[in-house]
Amino acid sequence: MAVEGDSKIAILAALGANTGIMIAKFVGAFITGSSSMLAEAVHSVADTGNEALLLLGRRRAEQGPDTLHPFGYTRNRYFYSFVVALILFTMGSLFALNEAVHKIRFPHELESPAVAIVILLVSMALEAASFRTARLQSTPLKGEHSWWHFIRNTRNPELPVVLLEDLGALVGLLFALAGVSLTVLTGNGVWDGVGTLLIGLLLGVNAIVLIVETKSLLIGEGATAAEDSAIRAALLADPRIVRVLRMQTQYLGPEDLLVNAKIALRAGLDVAEVGELIDAADDRIRAAAPNVDIVYLEPDVFRPEKAAATA
Repeated sequence: MAVEGDSKIAILAALGANTGIMIAKFVGAFITGSSSMLAEAVHSVADTGNEALLLLGRRRAEQGPDTLHPFGYTRNRYFYSFVVALILFTMGSLFALNEAVHKIRFPHELESPAVAIVILLVSMALEAASFRTARLQSTPLKGEHSWWHFIRNTRNPELPVVLLEDLGALVGLLFALAGVSLTVLTGNGVWDGVGTLLIGLLLGVNAIVLIVETKSLLIGEGATAAEDSAIRAALLADPRIVRVLRMQTQYLGPEDLLVNAKIALRAGLDVAEVGELIDAADDRIRAAAPNVDIVYLEPDVFRPEKAAATA
């Protein structure tokens, strides 16, 4: 199996932080009447529920294969990550936008703004700690690439969700803090609504990115370009394998890559040699791409005249 960060650690860290933050924000919203604080509280409700769903997806993915699902249940991790992205959009973004419109149209003064500011600062510290944990767990997978490249190309569904949730929460808290502060300084409650509006837009962008990426994983993505090259090189390392006629790959789960390849063999090999060749190729593939879980190799005899006709 590939060396990678543990997404479960990142999920648990985010779950603990968001639970405490959620409670604090609701208390702050009740005391101050701040709409941006309320939007942030609902945001934390969504985040807390999301982490619980991600853990549920991981647990259900551990079910072994059966007659109905012969390749197992690992796609549950993709499905629950997709559900999380939908919840982030509907419960987080749309609620915040609705609250923002109401507050901008009917602004009112904040009560006990100092309470809101203290809660927001504490929440930022907790979110920063959770975000740091997610970054540490993602770094082995990210490698030398950018974070955007990692989010777009990783086959792990949970780490991008936690990363974007935590980053969105941190930026959203800054928006909420700015909205509360400007409301206090100017005496105009519209700024609190503007902060809420920015939070809603931010959550919407995050959710759309996650929906697009997790939908792609749920439908089924193949090996990465590096893995594809490594698998083909592993096959052709044996001179008796003349060429790879066809190769299809698909991630059944974050660490479960299926490889199906039709390979052209040198003519004249007997059955025993073909069997030994296939076993050796299987071992090389798994060594070259540690995420490979299932390998199907279909041997064919290489015919130069046929290859020339189809070239």
